[in-house]
Amino acid sequence: MDFLEKYDIHIVNKDLLMQALTHSSYTNEHKDEGVKSVHYERLEFLGDAVLQLLMSDYLFNHMHIKEGEMSKLRASYVCAEACRHYADRIGYIPYIRVGKGQIKDINDTIIADIFESILGCIYLDQGYSKAKSLFDQVVIPYVESDEKFIVDYKSKLQELVQTEKKSLEYKVINETGLSNDKTFEVIVSVDGIIYGKGTGKSKKMAEQNAAKDAYSKQAKI
Repeated sequence: MDFLEKYDIHIVNKDLLMQALTHSSYTNEHKDEGVKSVHYERLEFLGDAVLQLLMSDYLFNHMHIKEGEMSKLRASYVCAEACRHYADRIGYIPYIRVGKGQIKDINDTIIADIFESILGCIYLDQGYSKAKSLFDQVVIPYVESDEKFIVDYKSKLQELVQTEKKSLEYKVINETGLSNDKTFEVIVSVDGIIYGKGTGKSKKMAEQNAAKDAYSKQAKI
C-alpha cells in the first residue's frame, strides 16, 4: 500500500491505515478468523472534522468573501462527490477491504467516506502538517481550477422534473445491518418509472445517491 508515498507521507502504524481502508462488512464477515472488529467509521468521523478545518482555514486565508459564500464553497469541496474525485487522484480504491457481498459494489459513498478516514489516519499518525500536505496536494488543485461539485442532488433533480411537470417519488426498498449500523437502499421514480438507485448509512444519504444516479440520466427523463 504505497499510494501515499508519492505525497511523501509514510504511515508508521500500518494497522491504523488498514483500519482506514476497512468497511464494516469485512470485519463482520471475518470475525471468526480473528480479524479485529475495527473499521473506518471512527477514523472517518475524525477525518471529516480535519477536512472541514483545513478547508475553512484555506478559504478564510485565501478568499476575501463573506461567511455565507465561504460556507457554500466549503460544502462543495468537502461533499461526498468531491471526496470521490479525491479518491481517484490518490489511488487507494484497489486497497479497500469489504465483505464478499459488497465486493462487486464498492459504491461511491464508501469510497468517499474512506478519503476522510485516511485523512484521519494521517492526522493521528503523522500530525496536522502532513494531513495539510495531502490536502494541499490533492484538494487545493480542484479549488484553484474552480471545479464545481453538486452537493444537493435531490434539489437538482426536483428542479429538473418540475420543469417537465413530472412527479417524483423516493422509496426505501431494502434495509440491512444491525439497528445501530443500518444501510438503506432507495429507488427514485419519475412518473412511476425508476431512474435511480442509491445506498447510504441513512435514508437521507441513500436518497441523495439515488437522486445523483437519476440526475446522471437526465437526458432520458
